[in-house]
Amino acid sequence: MTLPRRFLPSISALRALEALDRLGSATAAAEELSQTQSAISRQLKTLEGQLGVTLFLRQGRSLVLTPQAAEYADRIRSALQQIAQASVKLTVNPVGGSLSLAILPSFGMRWLVPRLADFARLHPEVTINLSTRLKPFNFASEPFDAAIHFGKPDWLGTEALRLKTEAVLPVASPDFLASHPPVRAARDLLDLPLLHIETRPNAWAAWLAAHGVEGAKVNGTIYDQFSTITQAALHGLGVALLPDYLAEQDLATGRLTCVWGDKTMISGAYYLVWPVQNGRDPALTTFRDWLAGQAEDEDLLPR
Repeated sequence: MTLPRRFLPSISALRALEALDRLGSATAAAEELSQTQSAISRQLKTLEGQLGVTLFLRQGRSLVLTPQAAEYADRIRSALQQIAQASVKLTVNPVGGSLSLAILPSFGMRWLVPRLADFARLHPEVTINLSTRLKPFNFASEPFDAAIHFGKPDWLGTEALRLKTEAVLPVASPDFLASHPPVRAARDLLDLPLLHIETRPNAWAAWLAAHGVEGAKVNGTIYDQFSTITQAALHGLGVALLPDYLAEQDLATGRLTCVWGDKTMISGAYYLVWPVQNGRDPALTTFRDWLAGQAEDEDLLPR
């Protein structure tokens, strides 16, 4: 169905409206868009006439969007972002396409990036662009086609491919262990300074419960990323509960030592997630099919 022309305003007018809403003044919008203030005003007036709705009010020499116009601007902001993303993908790699992927910094660098050479060898026609994000976000307002996510596959409006269930182990530096009483049981770790990662607030409690220590009060210092908590453990500040893929290199070189026990599975896993509407994108499909072969879990169906 073809929409009436009045409901398809020009991109320049929509950009003017979006910029005015975001920046708060026609002067700032004009500067960002490299136009004159009068040009911005004309575009907004034309848009107002085309839609037949009051979009802005004059307060002195300033333009102020109506509440309805501000809501409209918020909606078209997502649409403009999607148009820009599609244009970038087309121009950067018109043959094989490109994929903008948000990754968790530690998992991305230690697990994904070492495997990407194989993907590049098999699929040189697809370009993968990586940026780090620590938390879920709105795909409509961020320039990403997919993301690596830890937790549960409950990211609204997405499908998911499970990559790896997290297995953790308690580690510390040899010097730290030499200066503290020996650990003979899981409960003994409660007498040591425990290091916590902000994104896994219940990790220590879950690990202790898995080893029969229920309801323990767990204290310690908190770190925002695995890179910092790993450095804290290396410098003897306490015991860190690290994913196996992060600890293996330092364990192999003797810089860290497993304090007690072995790998322990805890709740949560790493997923590739993507918006439902992107599911048939050729670059994403190619990457997802390849990544399924790298995953360690048996249940690989999107859900």
